[in-house]
Amino acid sequence: MTTKVLLVDDEKEFLDLLGERMTARGMEVDSTTSATDALKITEDHTYDAIVLDLMMPEMDGLQVLKNLKAKHPELQVILLTGHGSIEKGVEAMRQGAMDFIEKPADLEVLTEKIKKAQARKMILVERKVEQEVRDILVSKGW
Repeated sequence: MTTKVLLVDDEKEFLDLLGERMTARGMEVDSTTSATDALKITEDHTYDAIVLDLMMPEMDGLQVLKNLKAKHPELQVILLTGHGSIEKGVEAMRQGAMDFIEKPADLEVLTEKIKKAQARKMILVERKVEQEVRDILVSKGW
């Protein structure tokens, strides 16, 4: 099964390089330099993981994370930053980020985190489906 990833970072060269390297590892990668576009893209597409830059001009990563998790709680978001701080990391985790890593991210570490995100999302979706089936069974009285 192919891992689907959305990369969101305002640094175009970084996005292109990371996207190429992840595609070479067999991942299906979409990318955008716009936080607003990222929110729109997730309305129509599903991803196993979203790798999101913390510091962007139009909206910071924490705001994007909050919006994403409000609409799609099963999304697995990994925040990247060149301006790491413990406080931001704690805040990101509190708001539902799966992980928080500093740039330049080690590609092997990032790949491993994306694989964990995919597994975690699959479990969450499976639980949601099981609950929906239970609810139907209870409501139908079967």
